Amino acid sequence: MAATDESAIADVTLRPLTPEDWPLLRRWLHDPAVLRWFGSSSSSEAGILLVLETPSALGRVIEVGGHAVGYAHAIDAACWGEVLPDVLPQWTWDVDLFIGEPEYRGRHVGEAALGLLADEVFSTTFAMALSVFVSVRNEAAVRAYERAGFKWVTVWEHPVAGPEWLMLRERPPANT
Repeated sequence: MAATDESAIADVTLRPLTPEDWPLLRRWLHDPAVLRWFGSSSSSEAGILLVLETPSALGRVIEVGGHAVGYAHAIDAACWGEVLPDVLPQWTWDVDLFIGEPEYRGRHVGEAALGLLADEVFSTTFAMALSVFVSVRNEAAVRAYERAGFKWVTVWEHPVAGPEWLMLRERPPANT
């Protein structure tokens, strides 16, 4: 791709995930780079189905210049059940994303998508914060979440994935 990182960021949009996106999602979920950080394709598909079946959740396809390049979601963290750290504030929405197209990784597309997703969550829900759980081994993702306004809170031992950073981004103050 000949576009610069700046033009890629400027062209990032989010659109609702549809059932027609499943073949593309499945291809991405089998990519070794996505598998490494997002988890097994079967558990990832189950999580995406939960997002699709939860009316208030947001499942989004990340596009650059109209071309689908990744997936993002936001869901009330309470929907994941009781297996959450005690330090997670009430009314927190959990977000996650991956860039499925290799040529768009490392180009700040994820950061731009996070900003758009955060804006959408904070403008359409009563979420007080956004959370993300990132493997302690995935420094590139941690840095991207930091640049997108997330702060480190603690390391949490996920029962399956192992040690993960819990990072939060608080709701911005209301304009008065």
